[in-house]
Amino acid sequence: MSEAELIFTALAELSTRQIAESVDATGLKENAEAGKEGGTIAKRARLELVLVASDYIFTVSGTSKWRQKAVFVTPPAAIDPIKS
Repeated sequence: MSEAELIFTALAELSTRQIAESVDATGLKENAEAGKEGGTIAKRARLELVLVASDYIFTVSGTSKWRQKAVFVTPPAAIDPIKS
């Protein structure tokens, strides 16, 4: 995983935990809802970064030479990270 992937994963986990704690989530259903919201927060942050940095790199899992196997993602201009 790249540094950015680790940071966005940590953001998703942190926001999920804080949402679950704030609503006193108990059980699978409530925790799944908190997880969905936490993942959405990280997704919005990632998409916003992609919009600003046009050559944002997502690494391919399990490769030690990630620069050679990197996937460059440039989203369509129509993507609004806030509405996604």
